[in-house]
Amino acid sequence: MMTPILTTEAFAALGAPSLVYVRPIKAAEIIANTHPSQIQSFELDPEQTLYAVHRADGERLAILTDRDAAMAAALAHELAPVSVH
Repeated sequence: MMTPILTTEAFAALGAPSLVYVRPIKAAEIIANTHPSQIQSFELDPEQTLYAVHRADGERLAILTDRDAAMAAALAHELAPVSVH
């Protein structure tokens, strides 16, 4: 049996289009991948753990300072969050 190849859109819509995942992320990763002008007003310790909210296809939707805030933000936008460790 051959595994089907799904487009990003098809994968995101597969079974649960409102499903998002919340995962811990080090601030160093955000600092390294974000233009300085976009984060200049934030004081980030590179070792600080933040929490990223991602769509099922992996697109990052938000970054918050704690897990509870990330889960609450997802719920406030009528999304179904799950934790990823």
